Amino acid sequence: MDLRLGPHLRMTSGSWRGDETYVRVKGRWMYLYHAVDARGQTIDFLLSAKHNAAAARRFFRKALKQAHTVNPCTLSVDKNAAYPSAAKIMKNNGELWRFAKLRQVKYLNNIVEQDHRRIKRLVRPGFGFKSFHTARRTIAGYEVMATVRKGQVAVIPANDMSAQATFVAALFGVAA
Repeated sequence: MDLRLGPHLRMTSGSWRGDETYVRVKGRWMYLYHAVDARGQTIDFLLSAKHNAAAARRFFRKALKQAHTVNPCTLSVDKNAAYPSAAKIMKNNGELWRFAKLRQVKYLNNIVEQDHRRIKRLVRPGFGFKSFHTARRTIAGYEVMATVRKGQVAVIPANDMSAQATFVAALFGVAA
């Protein structure tokens, strides 16, 4: 779904908000990293079993590879100690712009925190997931549909539900 939707997305801004939340997978808590831009557009997500600098670096690398993203000028994150070390390593390796500013301020992430609510609301009735791969694929579906609903697709407006349904049907070659 991500691959089919990618070419149709609007470009994101250079101000990113990143955060992580917890999702229960097979009775264990896993970490769902999530990033949105200043306008609330979804950049990317990553489900990880670990909550460390390597996972944060993997998440930022994945987000930077997306066709609809730009290298961020500012990265606003919470007080997690993994983010500064991940950003420092990525700047040294040339993966992240060396003048990118990392801001660790609790209240600047309200946009991404509100985005977590949608995932939690969809996951909670199912009592979590039975496998890691099922969780990753299901959350990818949730994210794609939320991206369409938010109006990130360049060819359709955010409030035109019939156009969104027609677009998704055309994307997968099914009748609407």
